[in-house]
Amino acid sequence: MTDVKPISMDDISAARDVLSGHVLRTPSIAAPAISKLTGVDIFLKLENQQVTGSFKTRGSLVRMNALSDAERRAGVVAASAGNHAQGVGYHAERLGIPATIYMPANTPFTKVARTEALGAEVILSGESVAESRALAAETAANDGRVFIHPYDDPYVIAGQATATVEFIEDVADLDVIIVPIGGGGLAAGCCLAAHAMKPGLEVIGVQADAYPSMRQAFNGQPPHGRGATIADGIAVKEPGEITTPILKAHMDTVEVVTESEIERAVQVFVDSQRLIVEGSGAVPLALLMRDASRFQGRRVGLMVSGGNIDSRLLASVMMRGLVRDGRLAKLRVAVIDVPGALGIVTGIIGLKGGNIVDVMHQRLFCDVPVKQADVDIAVETIDSDHVREIMAALEAEGFAARLLSETSLT
Repeated sequence: MTDVKPISMDDISAARDVLSGHVLRTPSIAAPAISKLTGVDIFLKLENQQVTGSFKTRGSLVRMNALSDAERRAGVVAASAGNHAQGVGYHAERLGIPATIYMPANTPFTKVARTEALGAEVILSGESVAESRALAAETAANDGRVFIHPYDDPYVIAGQATATVEFIEDVADLDVIIVPIGGGGLAAGCCLAAHAMKPGLEVIGVQADAYPSMRQAFNGQPPHGRGATIADGIAVKEPGEITTPILKAHMDTVEVVTESEIERAVQVFVDSQRLIVEGSGAVPLALLMRDASRFQGRRVGLMVSGGNIDSRLLASVMMRGLVRDGRLAKLRVAVIDVPGALGIVTGIIGLKGGNIVDVMHQRLFCDVPVKQADVDIAVETIDSDHVREIMAALEAEGFAARLLSETSLT
């Protein structure tokens, strides 16, 4: 890549002027419920409240605002599985710029429909975002259109930096900002703004452990990433050529979190803060909850980068959370296969305050005596202690019970 002019606070200030009146200045709020849960003084920058559901709307507009009249007439091309696509589509339609978005062939229909509803032409091609991006860049070069990169562009980085400027203005005494990292556009902007406005402010980046490309770049290792992740918005195999040097110069450290930690953070945002946050936006909280003692006595800002999570995925996360917390348990109870046995079991569970939501007899497919049956019972409970109480009551009446679901009991 050719040399790129360093991004200055003047560039970031110019980006703010471009965004003024067109992009929401999102709230920066205290998070008392999560602060109480973790013992850390936490503040949230709610980029999930943007019209398109993520911070990507900032950089997209700043980049397209810099197009010449001829470039606007020719149109733009981009590639994305969701957030960047919507940012480009939204502003392209508003500015009257033709936009074509390449999305992977397996992109969920809801994301495709949402992008098309914003006025963009969507082409499903490629097995991954990387393949779609290569096709999009090739199309732009062949057709004389501008390719809008999701992160490796100075205009985009300056646009993303404005979120951190607002955060520091709103919560002036922050000690730490924790920010998600995919390709590094948001994180690079965060570092540049923090370094200029408050040099002592610690900036920590977080990646999903399935795609630790920036951490590997920091460690001098070849980048790689593979597999499915709930944090699909930061599932980037190779970090940016522009963003990486910025982060190496200004970011304090890059951490990784596991899928279960991210999933738990998404659940906590809903349960404790009543916020819908996608996996990518939840990785800062995932790190903080895992390493809460590291942040004791400090004022910590979490960049909540987006809220575009599929409804079915969110429902699954919440149900799995109920299981993990012992609020939904699946028990296997051994009973003599005679009339009335099941009624006794359900009666015990009911007397102990459990709410039965599903029952299945296992006579044929379990290794049990022919005159016995295993009964699988799904029960809504208060917590893990309540599950133990129900199981003890069953045992006391002669019914062997074991837990089938993965919870904090196991």
